[in-house]
Amino acid sequence: MEPLNDNTARAAAAEDGVWPAQRHSILDWLITDTRNERFIDNIFVEMCRRLSEAGVPVARATLHFRTHHPQWLGARILWRTGLTEAKITTFGYGVETTPQFQNSPVNVIYSGSEEVRQRLEGLPKDAEVNSLYLELSEDGLTDYVAWPIHHTFGKRHVVTFSSDRPGGFAEKDIAFLRDLLPALTLVSEIRLKNVMARTLLQTYVGPHASEQILAGATTRGSGVTVGAAIMICDLRDFTSISDLWPRDDVIELLNAYFDAICDPIQRHGGEILKFMGDGLLAIFPLSKPTACADLLQSIREGQAAMAALNAQNAGKGRPVLNYGVGVHVGDVMYGNIGSSKRLDFTVIGPAVNVASRLETLTKDIKRPVLLSKAFTEMAKCESELESLGSFPLRGLGEPVDVFALPVGDGAQAV
Repeated sequence: MEPLNDNTARAAAAEDGVWPAQRHSILDWLITDTRNERFIDNIFVEMCRRLSEAGVPVARATLHFRTHHPQWLGARILWRTGLTEAKITTFGYGVETTPQFQNSPVNVIYSGSEEVRQRLEGLPKDAEVNSLYLELSEDGLTDYVAWPIHHTFGKRHVVTFSSDRPGGFAEKDIAFLRDLLPALTLVSEIRLKNVMARTLLQTYVGPHASEQILAGATTRGSGVTVGAAIMICDLRDFTSISDLWPRDDVIELLNAYFDAICDPIQRHGGEILKFMGDGLLAIFPLSKPTACADLLQSIREGQAAMAALNAQNAGKGRPVLNYGVGVHVGDVMYGNIGSSKRLDFTVIGPAVNVASRLETLTKDIKRPVLLSKAFTEMAKCESELESLGSFPLRGLGEPVDVFALPVGDGAQAV
């Protein structure tokens, strides 16, 4: 038998699915050349592009991940021929109970199957198959395969590939795609854990503090001094509500209260550093010129949201929620404090103490929002507020000039 010339060899290898050298180059790239790419969606898009250029007829591919996010159960990364960026879709909690998910091939994989394969070419429109297959077939796709991606501790995610070539994937294509799974598993687990770590930190300590921690601010005492407008908020009479109402109702009331107060804070650039039972501590760094105005606007929007919430509660026969807010401005130490093995990334300092004392003072003088003169001067908002005079605050040497939002300014928050 005569040896194959280069063209004959290339044609034979291409007919098999992928030229061997290109196979190795994709695997080598995935394992060794993606170390500087932070995001798995970018890696996935590039991988699909390389597969297509190498002759693997991938026209659509997806990655499905379960996430540790307070709002989202999971996410899907979608690539299709011609896309230079992936389309990322998030799915809320409860989607796993919907018929669409229950009947999906992704759920089959999540439930324990090691492979799902479906030929899509020529599916009749009235075929008794999953609606996804019909949709893909109508889009001109001819073949579909899904596999699990096994991460550590039994975590199972899903990757799918679809072809638009007549006849679908050749067995050589399927074999090569299957060979990619171990490398894709390693690459995706590293990126997913990075995302999860960032998400968990943002969830529990806030976006700015999480960036500081990820950047290495993990030793006790590490931190910086920053100027900030400080807001401390505390719910009133919550102990009695907790004693009188069922646990689930109490949790629902508390979460609704925090939504009403916190959404405006985050929307206007504030950072919620901690929840303290039924209270919270938030700062607006003065590095942003509008920090004080943003804080004041957050309070007003929070008042309106609380008024709407209390109207809903009253309609359901639930208690009206009252709260107090103390506001001050000044330098704070922003960093790690705590024991040698358990740290809290927060702010401390005299300015925080003043805000806390003002919040306590709201109980005595029956005004829901109290602001220090130092804050009003920096915010240039004294003309918008009502001066209540000077008050001695526990632990402070000099009385503090105190201001309040005028009665009727925004929704009543008591």
